[in-house]
Amino acid sequence: MLTRIAKDFRWEMAHRLPEHEGGCRNVHGHSYQMWIELAGEPLESGMVLDYFDLKELVDPLVAEIDHAFLCSRTDTLICDFMRESGLKAVYVDWPTTAENIARWFFERLRVTFAGASMKHLRELRVRIQETERTYAEVSGLL
Repeated sequence: MLTRIAKDFRWEMAHRLPEHEGGCRNVHGHSYQMWIELAGEPLESGMVLDYFDLKELVDPLVAEIDHAFLCSRTDTLICDFMRESGLKAVYVDWPTTAENIARWFFERLRVTFAGASMKHLRELRVRIQETERTYAEVSGLL
């Protein structure tokens, strides 16, 4: 029987959207929340995946961006500043929208689950909540 589990993760991160016409063009930060949802057949233990194991897989990805500036490589103004300042930054090849952050986590986790030989898992959903009233979600088959 297909069963779903979910766990949430939280971090603080700054970014900006230089092509945005509104306030998001400015440097700003969010208290992000991410839900990871997995669907699969429960194992003999009765679990789809132990929440502790899920935490062990996801925490290093969150730690990479926690209290960092997520910076698109095309944003040369901020990239130059961040490199010169020595402050924590993570550089990516896409605009740092909630939609792209969700897709980034989805793609990385899909590789992680495949590498861990978890054939009983069928679906993955990643929801990134950027503000109290907004979120983006990516889902698909594993």
